[in-house]
Amino acid sequence: MSPQGDFRGVTQLTMSDIKIKITDREGLLHEVDAPTDMNMNLMEVVRSYELAPEGTIGICGGMAMCASCQCYIKSNHTLPEKSDDEEAMLSEAFFVEENSRLGCQIHMTPELDGLEVELAPEEA
Repeated sequence: MSPQGDFRGVTQLTMSDIKIKITDREGLLHEVDAPTDMNMNLMEVVRSYELAPEGTIGICGGMAMCASCQCYIKSNHTLPEKSDDEEAMLSEAFFVEENSRLGCQIHMTPELDGLEVELAPEEA
């Protein structure tokens, strides 16, 4: 749930947010709030919390045309099937594992509450 200020400066939490755990490329774990009512994807959440250096994630803008947002799914959540574009991009990427996905292809939904991911190493 993300904080929303009211006229008294009191912080409220919106009910459309979920909690996700993201391990960054330095190995640090971050528990963050992700909105489910803004059509955001995982890559955009990572960028909004600045969990990867500027220019190292989401280089293609979320079009599944690079693998800069590759991550490893650590929890047992059911995710949508990989699209042909995502499969093709992952087939050319470095550091691909069985649980690899492109963050730009994972949209935040209430069902993903508790999702745990690890950012894949940056490609050289």
